[in-house]
Amino acid sequence: MSDSQNLIKIAYLYEDLMNTYGDSGDIKILSYFLKQKGYQVQVDNISIDTPSFNAFDYDFLFFGGGQDFEQTVVAKDFPRFRDTIAKYIEDGRPFLGVCGGYQLLGSYYKTADGTVIKGLNILPFHTIFNPKNRMVGNTEYDCEFGRVHAFENHSGCTYFDDTKILKPFGKMIEGNGNNPEYHTEGMRYKNTIGCYSHGPLLKNTNVAKGILKMVLAAHAKRMADETTVKA
Repeated sequence: MSDSQNLIKIAYLYEDLMNTYGDSGDIKILSYFLKQKGYQVQVDNISIDTPSFNAFDYDFLFFGGGQDFEQTVVAKDFPRFRDTIAKYIEDGRPFLGVCGGYQLLGSYYKTADGTVIKGLNILPFHTIFNPKNRMVGNTEYDCEFGRVHAFENHSGCTYFDDTKILKPFGKMIEGNGNNPEYHTEGMRYKNTIGCYSHGPLLKNTNVAKGILKMVLAAHAKRMADETTVKA
């Protein structure tokens, strides 16, 4: 393979602000598996000092969790990337959002004091802070990749606004996931996954290998697109 064909490009959205509970471990684990297959890996931090961003330059987008303050800062900057991320998601390219990175794909997040943080409104769901029930502890659930063991720590309860478009990522065995009523964890839309699973999530190698296949398929598509443009 040529150098470009051998290079997997990952965009880590707001790595400097949204990296709570070791979410960067997801990128480290995925990079390890990619290198085991002989690929080189480039991880770019896309943040408030990034002048421009084209999601289609990448094979995988990752967006981790953060506290309410950092999430508020990110929410003010994030809309300038909305169009490219929305097109990327709709095209079926792989995206993983954890906790805050999941929530900001929805329409809004209402904080403890009633402040509404606007999301990108790419997918039909919203999140509301629940002051009476902080959801913290070990979680266990089944998803398309098999059994998952993780850790959650959030007060935001996520609710789907359109269950025909969105499907749960997993079915809870232990823990809360999206909220205490749904008994589901996260969201799946095309090749976009959102969840509350820290730990990090990809320590579950069955999930890591499932996402790895998605990333390699996206890489092949990006290489084909670039060849078409050059031709």
